[in-house]
Amino acid sequence: MVAGLGTITPASGFVGPAGALVIGITAGIICFNAVLYMKSVLKVDDSLDVFPVHGVGGITGTLLAGVFASTGLGIFSGQGFASGIGSISEQLYIQAIGVAATAGYTAVATFVILKAVNAVMALRVCKECEVEGLDVYGHGEQGYIL
Repeated sequence: MVAGLGTITPASGFVGPAGALVIGITAGIICFNAVLYMKSVLKVDDSLDVFPVHGVGGITGTLLAGVFASTGLGIFSGQGFASGIGSISEQLYIQAIGVAATAGYTAVATFVILKAVNAVMALRVCKECEVEGLDVYGHGEQGYIL
């Protein structure tokens, strides 16, 4: 559900109900596989699967908005392209530029923020603190006794 909602968000004002359904189904498949890939292959510890669901889903929805906004897809048609855009490929190109610009901005902004925070305090706790548990280390109490 969350993957479908995160994926339809960039396209929500431009696609019709049938196109939204296709985007939602596609989101489930792509985001599920992105979660599996990040956990099993890349070994990324993202406890809430934020990037594979919202990041990959948002990119997917942004690109698919360029497809399903078209008025020439029958039941899957959307609201139409912006003025001056005549084809799905032209709209996809613009959507891809938007994705690339957002990814670039996010990478630079994240780098700057992490450097600023790292100048003030450590970004990680010590290894012993991770093993002991952050609830004990940060709060002096144990949240879960397993």
